[in-house]
Amino acid sequence: MDSRRAEAFSDGVFAVAITVLVFDLLPIATHELTAAMLLHAWPTYFAYVVSFLTIGIMWMNHHTILAHVSRVDRPLLVFNLLLLMGIVAVPFPTALVSEHLRDESGTVATVTYGLVMIVISAGFASVWVYVATHAPSLGAVVPQGALRQSIPGFTLGGAVYVAGTLIAAFWSPVIALIIFGLLAVYYLFEHLPSPADEPAGTPPAG
Repeated sequence: MDSRRAEAFSDGVFAVAITVLVFDLLPIATHELTAAMLLHAWPTYFAYVVSFLTIGIMWMNHHTILAHVSRVDRPLLVFNLLLLMGIVAVPFPTALVSEHLRDESGTVATVTYGLVMIVISAGFASVWVYVATHAPSLGAVVPQGALRQSIPGFTLGGAVYVAGTLIAAFWSPVIALIIFGLLAVYYLFEHLPSPADEPAGTPPAG
């Protein structure tokens, strides 16, 4: 299958997931609009910003991954589907954090958020490792060695999500959410070799 078809489908899922996040903002101050009411809803804004950045930057990196290949096979489609299952679930823990960050359920809400992020991180790692290790059959342009060298830096997020989830469980949900947001910023920078850096006429990786 042409990789562009898989990318188009994935773009639709990312678009739905990131749009649904705004639904959490709509009920704020529906009965009484005051500055105090707006300020009181800070956990909702916090969770929205972290999740929006996370999904948006994940979309950017997903685009970069699929830009390396000209075709996808069934195993890669399965890994990608599992990744998207996690992406589209992000609004659920976001809503939990928005509602419960300040009360005694904040720990459970933030741990749930972290677990979803761990699943997504595992999905991303699976997709990239598969691309890096099957580059020739997928029509990759960047040399396979360069793709494999990027695996540690790109998959680092999984360990950080685990650490953040443990911090949420045993110390501070707010600190954990900050860590999740900082991890999104980490992935804002390029951690994958760019196909555009390859000179024209470079043969597929072999």
